[in-house]
Amino acid sequence: MERALRVGDELGGHFVTGHVDGMLCLKKSLNAGSSVEMTFNIKAWARPYLAAKGSIALDGVSFTVNKVDETSFSINVIPHTQQVTTLGKLRAGAMVNVEVDMLARYLEVAYGTMNRVGFNGK
Repeated sequence: MERALRVGDELGGHFVTGHVDGMLCLKKSLNAGSSVEMTFNIKAWARPYLAAKGSIALDGVSFTVNKVDETSFSINVIPHTQQVTTLGKLRAGAMVNVEVDMLARYLEVAYGTMNRVGFNGK
């Protein structure tokens, strides 16, 4: 587990604020070597914030998104994370709290604002 980032600390992971954006459902879990690949269903509100190699926090734990399509995305959970969080005990149908990538959220807001005011870059 990483400790909370303090001002002046080196950044060694993803930005996570702890603000829950919603919940998503675990579709399936598959053993993938020593890790577990977890696939989650995507709800429409979350799709714009998901990209392969992007960040997502599930139940307060930050992950890199492995794969994403229109209906689902997957992450890999390493053994240590399985042991020290509740994620190792999840089964299909379980709901998790989700915090989408902070940068993706801000970019969507900025892009929407630019479109509303007619900004064309000139």
